[in-house]
Amino acid sequence: MPAKPTHIRWHERLVSRQDYQRRNRHPSMVLWFTGLSGSGKSTISHAVERQLFDRGWYTYLLDGDNVRHGLNRDLGFSAEDRKENIRRIGEVAKLFVDAGLLVLTAFISPFRDDRERVRALFQPGEFVEIHVKCDLATCERRDPKGLYRKARAGEIPDFTGISSPYEEPDDPELVLDTARWSVDECVSHVVRYVETRKEAWFQPFTEKREAR
Repeated sequence: MPAKPTHIRWHERLVSRQDYQRRNRHPSMVLWFTGLSGSGKSTISHAVERQLFDRGWYTYLLDGDNVRHGLNRDLGFSAEDRKENIRRIGEVAKLFVDAGLLVLTAFISPFRDDRERVRALFQPGEFVEIHVKCDLATCERRDPKGLYRKARAGEIPDFTGISSPYEEPDDPELVLDTARWSVDECVSHVVRYVETRKEAWFQPFTEKREAR
């Protein structure tokens, strides 16, 4: 590992995270969707973003496949590359949260330690882990990209759920059971949670106005 440069220092910004939040009129956070391939992460996160954007939230969605076309195009799917993939996404998500946005991420992110390292980047309450829960058999029946079929045939090594483990979250903020719930039900559940967070964030401002 190359030596860490000694001439780099942190520059404090004149525009704070709170400044962005007040202008945007909502708190900033990351909605971290995690689950097996085919569980519904991308479908649900895209639909959630659409609804929140239409309600006036400033949002951005980081999708696993899209990120690997650019930022992480140099990474494969080994254990170390997966770890680095999630580390980079966590750092990018932190930048969006610092800019006052609600950022959504849709990544398998199969390992608890990796997700907890990302959580540690954020202030309390800013990292919302959403377990998109679905049994392996249902995910395999869906198999929208044909990946499980290829993994079973040995064409894709280290495939999560087949030849590589998926570690479910121990205590996620939300669980969406997509084997039993419709997409609309899952989306409504997430949007209600986020809007409730917004109401709680607004309450101190409301109390200050009423106290005048």
